[in-house]
Amino acid sequence: MARMESGTQGATDNDELASYRLRRERELSSLYATARSLAALGKVDEVLPSIVRHAHELIGSDFAYLSLLDAEGNLALRASAGTISPEFSSARMPRGAGLGGRVIESKAPFWVSNYGEARALRHDPAFDLLVAGEGLMALLGVPLLVGERAVGVLFAADRTERPFENDEVALFSAFADHAAIALNNARLYEESRVSVQRLQEAYRTIEDQVTTMERATAVHEALTHVVLTGGGPGDLAQVLVEHLQGMVTVLDRDDRVVASRSSGGETADTGREPAPELLEAARRTGRCATAEGDDGAVHSVAVIRAGGSHLGSLSLTRRAAPEPPDIRMLERSAQIMGLLILMRDARVEAEERVCGELVMELLSRPSVHPAPRDRALARGVDVDHLDVLVVADCPGKSTSDVVRQLNAVSPEWSGLAGEYLGRATMLLRADDVQEAASALHHRLRRTLGAPALVVADRVTGQERSRSFTLAQRCLDVMRSLGETDRGSTTQQYAMYALVFDPERAHDLDRFLTEALGPLLAYDRRRSTDLVTTTAAYFAHSGNLSRTARFLHVHMNTLLKRLDRIGALLGEDWRSPDCALRLHLAVRLHELRGALEGNNSGALSDESGRAREHRTAPAGSPRSAPVPSPRQGRDRRA
Repeated sequence: MARMESGTQGATDNDELASYRLRRERELSSLYATARSLAALGKVDEVLPSIVRHAHELIGSDFAYLSLLDAEGNLALRASAGTISPEFSSARMPRGAGLGGRVIESKAPFWVSNYGEARALRHDPAFDLLVAGEGLMALLGVPLLVGERAVGVLFAADRTERPFENDEVALFSAFADHAAIALNNARLYEESRVSVQRLQEAYRTIEDQVTTMERATAVHEALTHVVLTGGGPGDLAQVLVEHLQGMVTVLDRDDRVVASRSSGGETADTGREPAPELLEAARRTGRCATAEGDDGAVHSVAVIRAGGSHLGSLSLTRRAAPEPPDIRMLERSAQIMGLLILMRDARVEAEERVCGELVMELLSRPSVHPAPRDRALARGVDVDHLDVLVVADCPGKSTSDVVRQLNAVSPEWSGLAGEYLGRATMLLRADDVQEAASALHHRLRRTLGAPALVVADRVTGQERSRSFTLAQRCLDVMRSLGETDRGSTTQQYAMYALVFDPERAHDLDRFLTEALGPLLAYDRRRSTDLVTTTAAYFAHSGNLSRTARFLHVHMNTLLKRLDRIGALLGEDWRSPDCALRLHLAVRLHELRGALEGNNSGALSDESGRAREHRTAPAGSPRSAPVPSPRQGRDRRA
């Protein structure tokens, strides 16, 4: 009987052993299948949900979840399977707290059959609230180890109180080891993939930079070629248009358009130059300024500077906003444009200096030496054919500015221009003197943007110096007569130019004394205005009514004055011959008074009388200058 009972007990043990072995084989098979499945995944976001799903199925618990350490050492839930509370997916456990903190510190598995009553653990109130909402009771945690470093904890949980068998703990730990390897591989794969992506982006960036550098080099070479081959602003603008597209405009130092090119290769519409406020912003910062216009086009402006001098600006207009390489290209192009302008200015200044020396040589010596003649011939000028001399003046511009404009047009007239005795002077060849004076006046007025006075004289033989003296005197006469914008010949003002001829000053004094002496002496003694009345009478062609209105006197007063003039000069003073002589004398007297008034500046009346006493005899017209009718009209206006 005992033998029978013993045999029955052995059969039962064998059955249990066989069942255990079969269960272990299924568990190990499931473990290896799970490990292979995890190894096939490449991304962390795919590995984490797969780990908890397989853990949930492998251990057979109510739910499973996985938490990873963050940068502060806290455990943050990253994936879960079987949970019912939405709030539990955001669970966090502070460093060293809870069952997870115990596992991280010990790097060994740990379990409790009832988490809420586990006094060996340091509880976190926030996590305990989540535990109650999820109904968590039994909890097993195993570390996720990468080498000797714990990176997280894998949890298996039940909603009923129970212990965890050693086999379960061992199986879960083995799964956690495979999961940690899969997780680390996924993380390494993710880092490798990010590194490769960054390398590819860096390579693309390097390619873009190389392309940009090659493009910038090509533009720089093209611009340098333009400079070295003597190109102008239009050529540089065309090079920029070919690489940047849109429209490129070059402005000078006065913001006037010098050249403009568009993508089509034709001269662009110059009415689309950048706004003044954009130009001012570029000047103020010294860098490229960009703004969108009212028409939707984007304007970019780079200033052209050399040292502290503003030489102009370079603008790009197109629909698309410029990229940083385009901005740098525009700024470099502005620097090259500044180099071109400096080279051009240096060349122009050198040419102006040579031409000015030639003009000075021709005007200071009656005969021309072979050396200046050869230098002139090298510029296509035959000094023997220079038969017209021009003196020009523009009150709003410097003499050097006027000379520069005369130099620019001198090749058209086969001439030379320069500064001589402070005057902008030009020697040229022309058949019609008046036509030359008018053409030069029109050109100067247009290029300088201001009124100009131009006087031309026909050179007789080698008397270039005499022509210059006469021309500059006529220019002063024109200015004294109120002319501000005119081109004329010396013939129209030669008679009045006598006032400026020091060699003829005594002849002029004698002529004025003979013609006006009695009237001037009478005015000086009686403080009357007979000379002024005479001037007004001739200025109004002998019309008594207009003369009286001009002088603001009654008709009877005017008649008495005219009678007094007749008594002093003779009753025939209004005859044609006498009237012509008297009219000329009055006009020259007025002109001299105006010119001497301009030259005297702020001299007092006493110093003026002292000068008159030294330079003129008693009764000389110099002693009592009379304002001209023109000046009277100007004062009333």
